Amino acid sequence: MKILIMGAGKMGTFLTDVLCIQHEVALYDTDPKKLRFVFNTLRLTQLEEIKEFEPELLINCVTLKNTIDAFEKVLPLTPKSCIISDIASVKTGLQDYYEQCGRRYVSTHPMFGPTFATLDNLSTQSAIIISESDHMGKAFFKDLYNSLRLKIFEYTFDEHDETIAYSLSIPFASTLVFASVMKHQDAPGTTFKRHMDIAKGLLSEDDFLLSEILFNPYTPEQVKNIRDELKKLLEIIENRDTESMLRFLSKVRKNIE
Repeated sequence: MKILIMGAGKMGTFLTDVLCIQHEVALYDTDPKKLRFVFNTLRLTQLEEIKEFEPELLINCVTLKNTIDAFEKVLPLTPKSCIISDIASVKTGLQDYYEQCGRRYVSTHPMFGPTFATLDNLSTQSAIIISESDHMGKAFFKDLYNSLRLKIFEYTFDEHDETIAYSLSIPFASTLVFASVMKHQDAPGTTFKRHMDIAKGLLSEDDFLLSEILFNPYTPEQVKNIRDELKKLLEIIENRDTESMLRFLSKVRKNIE
C-alpha cells in the first residue's frame, strides 16, 4: 500500500519506521532536517510532491491544533479514494470535520508516547480505534497494532475523549503540580527521584501535546476531582486526624487494587 505520513515528529517517524518495510511510504514535513534519519522512505518537503505520490492511505501525525489545517492543504492533492486518518490524542472537532469532508476515514490513538514506552516491546501498551471509522481503515490499523502487540480498544469519538481525560489528564495534571512546587534536593529519596523522572519525561514532550491533552473538554471535571481530594487531604493533615488519614489511605489502596 502507498502510505503518506504527515509530520516527522516522534510518532510520525516511529510509524514510518514500522510501516516502510512492508509498504511504500512517503514522509512529508516542511522541515527537511526532520527527514534526515528516515530510511527506505520517500522524503517530501513540497506539497506538489504529494500529488505525484498518489497515496492510498494518509496518516496525519501533526499536532492537534494543526490537524484539520493540514488535511485542508493536502486533501486536494490526494486521490478521492485515499483513506484519511489521524492519531490525535483529543478528537474534539474531528468527527464533524470527517463527516463534512466526504472522505473515508479512520481515527485512532496509539496510547503510548515514544518518550516513555519501550518501543521494541509494546505488549503492555494500548491503542484506541474509533468505532465510527471506515471498515477497511479499521482493519488496517487493527493489523498494524496487533503486529506491535498492542491491546486494542474500540470507542466512539466521545467515549475516547472521556477516557483520555481520565487516563491522561489526571496523571498529567498531578505531575505538573508536583513539578511546579519542586526545588533542588541534595539528598533525594527514592520516591522523589521516581516522581522527578516521570516529571522530566512528561516535560520532554511537545508543549502543544501537553496542552491538547489538558484542553480536552472532559479534563476540567477530572482536575476538579484532584482539587477536591487535595482539599480533603490538607484538612486531615492540618488537623492531624489519624482516623481520617487511615480511612483515606484505605480508600486509596482500594482504588489501585
